[in-house]
Amino acid sequence: MSTHQSWSPYGGNDSLILTVVLLIITGVLLYFAFRLHHPKEIKQPGTFLGVALVVLWLLSIATLLIASTIYVLALYRQRGPITPPPDHIFPVTMTCVLVAFIVIAYLARRSGFWGAFVSAVVGTIAAPLIFELPFDIIVMWRTYPPDPGALYTLLVFLPLFLVEISSFALLTFSPVVKLSRATLFLLAAMFLIFAVWAVFGFAYPAASLPTALNMISKVLAFATAVSLFLPSEKVAEQEKGVEHAAALPS
Repeated sequence: MSTHQSWSPYGGNDSLILTVVLLIITGVLLYFAFRLHHPKEIKQPGTFLGVALVVLWLLSIATLLIASTIYVLALYRQRGPITPPPDHIFPVTMTCVLVAFIVIAYLARRSGFWGAFVSAVVGTIAAPLIFELPFDIIVMWRTYPPDPGALYTLLVFLPLFLVEISSFALLTFSPVVKLSRATLFLLAAMFLIFAVWAVFGFAYPAASLPTALNMISKVLAFATAVSLFLPSEKVAEQEKGVEHAAALPS
């Protein structure tokens, strides 16, 4: 039985190029954050489009499960049993899932029970994938697939990308989702941590530094998702006005 890390680190010019690309993305996100003066509401889909999005999401998950099974069986036939490396990030991820669900449900409480519940579900689904989508793009060609490597890499990652994108589309089901400066700032912060990670080769989180960078970027991804449900400044000002009026003597 063999064991190995899930992907190989970047080195030399590859590490430098990845760092520069991630810094450029960080800069672009900051630019749009400073230009976004008011939160942008996300339009909810109609019945037909909503059903289509759910069907697409379910089909993409089913496709990914089938592709992953084929991938694992091929890997087993070619290399025998493989012990996965220790996962030090899983407890952080599950803690973030629980916290994000509770916080989003609280932030969306004005939309009623079902509005808050749907918001918490779709927000919690999307949160880890905010991290995973750019992460998967970075590591997809540095994994250890069975032969032929290119074919099996695409077999798994293409449906995985479809799951991630369709999961983001489910955010439109929430009646309170808004794109704000906070979202773009937090997303930029995540890409900045990615850039620091890339300086050190975007290595697998076995050593303390890659592990810490992985954890920080994962937490920032969840914070980015939560920020989509923050009340707009206008709503906050109206609530302050109502509270002030209620506090005045009649």
